[in-house]
Amino acid sequence: MIEILTPAEVARGRETGALVGHILHTLKGRSTVGTNLLDIDRWAKEMILGAGAVSCYVDYAPSFGRGPFGHYICTAVNDAVLHGMPHDYTLADGDLLTLDLAVILDGIAADAAISFVVGQTQPAESLALIDATERALAAGIAAANPGARIGDISHAIGTVLEEAGYPVNTEFGGHGIGSTMHQDPHVVNTGRPGRGFTLRPGLLLALEPWVMADTDVLVTDADGWTLRSATGARTAHTEHTVAITEHGAEILTLPR
Repeated sequence: MIEILTPAEVARGRETGALVGHILHTLKGRSTVGTNLLDIDRWAKEMILGAGAVSCYVDYAPSFGRGPFGHYICTAVNDAVLHGMPHDYTLADGDLLTLDLAVILDGIAADAAISFVVGQTQPAESLALIDATERALAAGIAAANPGARIGDISHAIGTVLEEAGYPVNTEFGGHGIGSTMHQDPHVVNTGRPGRGFTLRPGLLLALEPWVMADTDVLVTDADGWTLRSATGARTAHTEHTVAITEHGAEILTLPR
């Protein structure tokens, strides 16, 4: 299903996006050396429920996971990149942490992710991975204009990631979003321009470049959810929800 939202629904999406951005910004500040991933999940729960929002993850049970997920946020560390299930792990200096959060507020969902290095040790490889995903996301957002195609976004994202020297996995990528978290169209992180669905005002997209340092192959943890690089290489993942408007893409998931 591809959902085109009304202006009133997009306005509600702005509120959801602002909440997601605020929670991620707050959790990043709290995620220091010695923080346990289960504490991050608990803090996310408190902020989501305190805002009157609903987690998109707790009851999430797609075909590719061993559902339901049962947690309020995805926490992926180092070689983990997607669907990281919070568990009893204490963050160490130099860990590369990805937080991925999706909630519904007043009937509209928003989804975003950030990657950052914890502590004083800032490995150059980790910073390069994060930088590439952030630049790729910016390129994808710049390409998300009314009348453009989904392939134009994929091409813009993939060009940045590939020029940075990273293999690109196409199993998981961006997606439509609206009254539910995951909708069509699928937005792969590389592709040919001029192909796919034509963007129009009212379409919400969650764009999410992610890479692994030296492979495009994922492996799944025993928890049935956490996806890691097959080589043990570090990873990064950056995501925003954007609304297509008459004038281009509006980022909804920035903190206010």
